[in-house]
Amino acid sequence: MNRIKEVLEEKGIKQIWLSEQLGKSYNMVNSYAQNRRQPSIEDLYKIAKILNVNPKDLLKEKVN
Repeated sequence: MNRIKEVLEEKGIKQIWLSEQLGKSYNMVNSYAQNRRQPSIEDLYKIAKILNVNPKDLLKEKVN
């Protein structure tokens, strides 16, 4: 599970902007934000760098 959506909201950043910075489609970034898909480790680190956060800040424990 990831916190991409929460971090974007905290920073006031739109998913479309992140998709442009990341070089991914809006639909892909939206899938990450909605936790329908999980980014690769490489993409997670890229997202963290773009958002200027620690990669760990983009992750949360999965609650059953």
